[in-house]
Amino acid sequence: MMNDEISFRLPPPAASIPAPPPEPAPTMVPLTIDGRAVEVAAGATLIDACKTLDITIPTLCYLDTLTPVNACRVCVVEVAGARVLVPACSRRVEPGMVVTTRSPRVDLSRKVVLELLGSSVDLSTAPGLAEMIVEYKARPERFQEVIGSAFAVSSVAQPVRIDNDLYVRDYGKCVLCYKCVEACGTDAQHTFAIAVAGRGLNAHISTEMDVPLPDSACVYCGNCIAVCPTGALMATPEFELRKAGEWRPETQAVTDTICPYCGVGCTLTVHVQDQQIVKVTSPFDNAVTRGNLCVKGRFGFEYVNGK
Repeated sequence: MMNDEISFRLPPPAASIPAPPPEPAPTMVPLTIDGRAVEVAAGATLIDACKTLDITIPTLCYLDTLTPVNACRVCVVEVAGARVLVPACSRRVEPGMVVTTRSPRVDLSRKVVLELLGSSVDLSTAPGLAEMIVEYKARPERFQEVIGSAFAVSSVAQPVRIDNDLYVRDYGKCVLCYKCVEACGTDAQHTFAIAVAGRGLNAHISTEMDVPLPDSACVYCGNCIAVCPTGALMATPEFELRKAGEWRPETQAVTDTICPYCGVGCTLTVHVQDQQIVKVTSPFDNAVTRGNLCVKGRFGFEYVNGK
């Protein structure tokens, strides 16, 4: 009697790697922006639709990587039939919408917002804000005498806070755009070290119980600095160079590299001035980082400078 042999053989390899099923084509929504017809995918925002037509919408609190909070109202546009102006950063497209991005009503609204901000907040380190004020013919001085005394007790009057070695908080430049809160919270870091405290003119960015930053839950990732649009949050080397009148971004060499500290492979954008690294950022369109870094990636460069 012969023993039956049982053999185990692997199936032959496939001739080609199976491809995932194709994604269904998105439903397209037709609308009109500034007299031009366009179709965008359902679920897109008005600011997304404007980008397809190369129409620039001014923004302050908006960033592609963060959840829109509709705080600054600089991006408002006019939609035919709507009672009020709508924020382009969060309003979803609808079939047949007729949108105007630069009507007299829109321009007046943006002008007043810029005047209110410029009359109460130091915008000297806010990129693009000075040019925007000129473009919309805003005159912040109109409101300074009226509301200056009221804002004297608000967050604008706060002194510069230097309570750690890595970054400086100057809330006299804060416009309450909520970007830092979103980056510290559910959109990126999930640390929840900061939030908006107070009401009305007393609203301000604060740590829990307003404790010093070293006593808070902050992990010093610096992602709040990366999204701040006004310089209210600033890395210490940049702050010190600006204070000394030696900050020269136009002369800085900017180079992308890969962070050496771990295997994640975060892209670092290194800013070098006078043969010294003065700042490290990360591209917002990078699939790995989306602009975010950890404390080592953003601040761990002083050893290169010999410090």
